[in-house]
Amino acid sequence: MNLQTEILKEHSKPHTQRIARWIGGDKNRFAQLMELFLHGEYRVTQRAAWIVSHCADMHPALIAPWLAPMIKKMKEPGVHDAVPRNVLRILEGIEIPEKLLGVVTTLCFDYLSSGESPIAVKANAMTILQRISEREPDLKNELHAIIGQMLPYMGPALKVRSREVMSAKG
Repeated sequence: MNLQTEILKEHSKPHTQRIARWIGGDKNRFAQLMELFLHGEYRVTQRAAWIVSHCADMHPALIAPWLAPMIKKMKEPGVHDAVPRNVLRILEGIEIPEKLLGVVTTLCFDYLSSGESPIAVKANAMTILQRISEREPDLKNELHAIIGQMLPYMGPALKVRSREVMSAKG
């Protein structure tokens, strides 16, 4: 299969899942996908991000060697919203390595504080910061302060997530 051609063929959940199943736990196929995600043109990167997320759900061990490049990709100017949305979704479900905690924390606070970040990105960033604050309790006060400032301006989805984060133990 020519992965790039297949990615560009269609943008739907069934098609995304089909490609993710084809990749399966195969490290070489996943490396092809990551190459397209990290270095493909805008549309390819956008669609590959969703497939990467599905692969991470099915085979989380494939993600570990790619975390640093994925995080670096999120920081690129003009990157499609699908990149941070899907990378943060992955980070929500894994134990973030100690060496990446600082950069992930900074990115999440930036996304949370930005008026430009989509709701899903803010919600995922909020949850990741809550989980990081369990490991780094000093961050909890800062997280709660930012959420408190944002609360009056949040829509229903973020209000629900913020209540979950604010009431979390840890």
